[in-house]
Amino acid sequence: MTKINIDKQLIERKIKLIEKHVGRLKELKELSAGKLALDKNFDVAAWNLRCALESTLDIGSHILSRIPGVSFDSYKEIALKLGECKIVPMDFAEKELQEMARYRNRLTHFYFEVKPKEMHKIIQNDLGDFEIFLKHIKKLLR
Repeated sequence: MTKINIDKQLIERKIKLIEKHVGRLKELKELSAGKLALDKNFDVAAWNLRCALESTLDIGSHILSRIPGVSFDSYKEIALKLGECKIVPMDFAEKELQEMARYRNRLTHFYFEVKPKEMHKIIQNDLGDFEIFLKHIKKLLR
């Protein structure tokens, strides 16, 4: 991969945000689906997940904006372009990263449809996707 002129400090700040919000989500892993459904717990989970997703996509957007000839019109496209540009593996981009982009849109535009049961499932099963993403971004920063 060609050297990309990225703002490392910006990306490092976003990495810290992702780690902070995912850390808070990991604390909620202890809760049952019923306890997570309590408004205060659900609100904390939704907020932290949304912030982690936004920061993930902000990093992707920043990196892609620095690659000549690369353009995108949606968060899902950010995910795919990160794979096409070999920032992350293509299979990760097509599956997990696109799903993250879709869920960001769901939390933002269809928040009233998000149910505690699906939030519980994400917290229990999918937080590792952030770690995989960060591993590839940190490799790019070196």
